[in-house]
Amino acid sequence: MTVNPDIDDTLISIRWIQISFFIATVFFNICLITQVLTVGLAYFYNSDWWNIHIWLVRGYSILSLILLVWVFLIPFPPRVQSLTASIPVLLGLQFLTIHLKTSFPLAIFHPLIGFSLLSISTTLVHRISHILFPNDNQDNIH
Repeated sequence: MTVNPDIDDTLISIRWIQISFFIATVFFNICLITQVLTVGLAYFYNSDWWNIHIWLVRGYSILSLILLVWVFLIPFPPRVQSLTASIPVLLGLQFLTIHLKTSFPLAIFHPLIGFSLLSISTTLVHRISHILFPNDNQDNIH
């Protein structure tokens, strides 16, 4: 039997890249959760939190584009790719609903899109975690 160490090294390298992607998606999800908390603090406690809310979205929005490129450079299932691709689209809609001034108040969709964004981001984290760290004992749970 011939063992090719180059193949093993490649698989290990891909796995670490996937784990790094997972860490980045967890960080993105934490940023979203923090943003929801800061908007709540700004509305219910102290309006100074609004600046942090805005600063956060400007800071982590670029991460969504990095994740978008990253997910298509490494092997992930189509579902993970589509979840990742929807994040920058939803962020774009978030910006539009706040900044476009029309006769119909598009801003009413801003919280709904934000909820969808958080839901998709959390689903993405869970989906990747199940891919990278499958639970072999899952069938034994009653």
